[in-house]
Amino acid sequence: MNISKNISAVVSLPVISHHGAVDGVTGSCHRLTINPNFSLLIDCGSFQGAETSGKADANSPHIDFEIDSVAALIVTHCHIDHVGRIPWLVAAGFRKPIYCTPATAHLLPLVLEDAIKLGITKDKRLVESFLKVINSLIAPVEYKTWFSLPLGENAKNGEKVKFKFQPAGHILGSAYVEIDCHKHRFVFSGDLGAPYTPLLPSPKAPYKADTLVIESTYGDKNHIGRKQRRAQLKSVVERCLENNGAVLIPAFSIGRTQELLYEIEDIIYRSANNSTWQDLTIILDSPMAADFTAHYKKLSALWDKEAKRKLKQGRHPLDFDNLYTIDDHQQHLDAIEYIRRKGSPCIVIAASGMCSGGRIMNYLQALLPDSRTDVVFVGYQAKGTPGRDIQKYGPRGGYVVLDGQRVDIKAGVYTLSGYSAHADQSDLINFVKRMRYKPGHIKIVHGDDEAKVALQAKYQALLPECFVEIAG
Repeated sequence: MNISKNISAVVSLPVISHHGAVDGVTGSCHRLTINPNFSLLIDCGSFQGAETSGKADANSPHIDFEIDSVAALIVTHCHIDHVGRIPWLVAAGFRKPIYCTPATAHLLPLVLEDAIKLGITKDKRLVESFLKVINSLIAPVEYKTWFSLPLGENAKNGEKVKFKFQPAGHILGSAYVEIDCHKHRFVFSGDLGAPYTPLLPSPKAPYKADTLVIESTYGDKNHIGRKQRRAQLKSVVERCLENNGAVLIPAFSIGRTQELLYEIEDIIYRSANNSTWQDLTIILDSPMAADFTAHYKKLSALWDKEAKRKLKQGRHPLDFDNLYTIDDHQQHLDAIEYIRRKGSPCIVIAASGMCSGGRIMNYLQALLPDSRTDVVFVGYQAKGTPGRDIQKYGPRGGYVVLDGQRVDIKAGVYTLSGYSAHADQSDLINFVKRMRYKPGHIKIVHGDDEAKVALQAKYQALLPECFVEIAG
């Protein structure tokens, strides 16, 4: 059955439907159907933890929706929960353009190579074959530049749809997208960054939106200020180091890791007379994070003014003297064993951010039962992930199940929500408030139920005439 034609039979077009990010904060994938034979996908991400959407869940990344009418995939940024199903999309026969910003085009193959190896095959020849197809589809589009697409056989008088990327300030290359068709402007937020995020300029609201599809990760919460969160990070780390153990910070390879390095370098720079910080070893144990950090340095033209000023001062916020990068697997295992036996004071930054895979898992299995260890969460932990369980049960002296094994938590557990790369409730409200022409329709996605409900109430109070709905 042609799903697009079925939709058009009962609903006037264009219409927005969702293939993810409606039951939680992962699996972002939204469809804008413009006519029965022409639709656009905005993101195609993987699910994590206990989240599901339709028939797809964390263990089923297959494509269970019609793609014949999809004219293009528009990618807002290259976090795995926004791009992780692209290999499965290609495996299902998708051969249309994948539009994204130049920086995302630069980073996307690295993310998808890892996704293919973890989820499809480790066969080098097959991985290269997948990547060759994906690379041939990637089409970079600069920020703030309208790009037109013909509407195809159902178009009248050569009618077109056009889209434009705007900086989202979430990670390098991230964007929200404006789409114009039938004199109606749709805005898809992707993930919006918080103001004063290290390294990246803050997002600015669009001039107008008729329909807005917006994330709500922190729709019910507000972050602390940057100075306060830096002070909290410094205080927590110093308190943790009194145990002469490791401070484990699970962090996503793209964005969060680079922001943490930036902030830690700044603390070290400001603590010139503090031997605790001057002598402290910062371990970056994530090959992907190290790769992305190198790319962040190469793309420093996209940094904000503060970060560029530090470069001119001769500082290296992503490559400082205290930073030690672990490359191969044996070095990784040796580092864990050394810390476990010696209780060496250090900060370890390792992927993944929700403790659902990656090298952080080995650190947690070895060091969570050690009371000298501390775990510091700096990002959102989705329901059903080990990170959420550690965050919830760790302070109670509970346990977590990792790779099928019960691991008792004797380590200290801390959460610093101010380091989220997501906009908070006030930022999400200001994104709409600062539009010159406000939307008449808002669809809320990408959040837990309580966050979506809280944000819905705020938008309804702000715009009484607007139809504000929670996508489902």
